[in-house]
Amino acid sequence: MSKLTFLYQMDLSHRAVAVYTYLYDRANKNGECWPSVKTIAGDIKLSPATVRRAIKDLKRTGLIKTKQRYREQGGKSSLLFKIEL
Repeated sequence: MSKLTFLYQMDLSHRAVAVYTYLYDRANKNGECWPSVKTIAGDIKLSPATVRRAIKDLKRTGLIKTKQRYREQGGKSSLLFKIEL
């Protein structure tokens, strides 16, 4: 049985399942990864807007948390995604 079987038993959209699986696959041992929305969208063949909606769905269900990362000069960098296992 897969570690992600619980995903298929939840009432999640296909976009949320795809994005969660992507993040889960790329997370380090602490459950963290930081791909850009554009990278996620390109890799799983969804639009950036669809990926952003999926991220909102996943945050609402408590499956992930996000934290904005910043560059040394103060500009925004990619989000840090934390998988809530």
